[in-house]
Amino acid sequence: MSLEAIRFNRINPKKISVEVLDQLLLPYVTKYLPIYNISDGYAVIKSMQVRGAPAIAIVGALSVLLETQHLLNTQDKLETSIYGSDLQNWGAIKFKLFTRLDFLLSSRPTAVNLSNALKDIRLIALDPKITSLESFNQFLFTFVCKLVDDDLSNNIKMGNNGAKFLLDSLKAENFNEDFAVLTICNTGSLATSGYGTALGVIRSLWNDSQSKVGLLPSEQALSDSKAKLTHVYPLETRPYNQGSRLTAYELIHDKIPTTLITDSSIAYRIKTSKIPIKAAFVGADRIVRNGDTANKIGTFQLAIICKQFGIKFFVVAPKTTIDNVTETGDGIIVEERKPNEMKLVTGTSMHPETEEVLIDEKSGSIMTHKVGIAPPDVDVWNPSFDVTPYNFITGIVTEEGVFTRNPKTDKFELDELF
Repeated sequence: MSLEAIRFNRINPKKISVEVLDQLLLPYVTKYLPIYNISDGYAVIKSMQVRGAPAIAIVGALSVLLETQHLLNTQDKLETSIYGSDLQNWGAIKFKLFTRLDFLLSSRPTAVNLSNALKDIRLIALDPKITSLESFNQFLFTFVCKLVDDDLSNNIKMGNNGAKFLLDSLKAENFNEDFAVLTICNTGSLATSGYGTALGVIRSLWNDSQSKVGLLPSEQALSDSKAKLTHVYPLETRPYNQGSRLTAYELIHDKIPTTLITDSSIAYRIKTSKIPIKAAFVGADRIVRNGDTANKIGTFQLAIICKQFGIKFFVVAPKTTIDNVTETGDGIIVEERKPNEMKLVTGTSMHPETEEVLIDEKSGSIMTHKVGIAPPDVDVWNPSFDVTPYNFITGIVTEEGVFTRNPKTDKFELDELF
């Protein structure tokens, strides 16, 4: 069973409930946070309690639906203080809703999935058929359910597309051995509605390898290539350590052989690995028209090293991550995070001698602490993302297929995804 980042109860379309997994507490603590409105959605996205471009978009859209449903169902004081008490004036409510959407977008401006989802919500609100808050909620509920369901379906398609492409490429090179792959950040079930993007490809590769050794039905094999994925190297992904806290957690959950490595040990791991490393799979927060890709800081470094060693480097993302307006990576706004996210490390408290998890005697909860690792007054540069130029990318994996650079122009042609 896949790990759940988002619990979405939609049994009653007029009274949904949403909880998100607090990913800052993983891997030792599993705690879900209820979401009631846009302010809650903003808070969990901004604080990185929920992260991953697809999951951010889903939580953002759900928070809009929750806020307007609360407005309809309970006339909650927060919502009425924002929207006013006249719930029949759809024009006035719509104007204030758009201000709230702008606020929500400011939680993570680089993540184009969130921007795209909020643009779609604006279009729903502007539709002439929408004449009341109630009709808006009905259409928004349908939109959000489709957003969640399509994400899961597209993740599985992406996983299989990317896995088959790599296996067929290895077969064409007459490579028939066991191999390993690299990945950075977290791009799995915890970053999406389920299965994952880059980690979804790794899951598909693993399922393919298990079918080839008889542990899964043979029809699940994606290619007649004899090459098999047998190991994964996730990077720790400083400063938030999504790789060590989340990706390693997911891979162990799925029983996929895994060795965690530091962000600074990529080159030496490639050089010394007994199992040849044949590919890296990464996610994306934004892909612009020429293929330049914004992703978690450290991705560009990984791409450079892969190119040096001749290792295939794939970006895996749904077409909703494509920014069809921005021409190159120079136009991407890269979010800079607070200095203390680098200077302080938050983690589960461990006994200094036994290294067992410490439990608070009063509450019975696992204890967490912040630890300083840098001079308090040191200047810090802490970009959340970097931009990998298109010419370092072997292929862009989407639910529509795998896109590679045109051999004649050496450029990506992504127009059919726009």
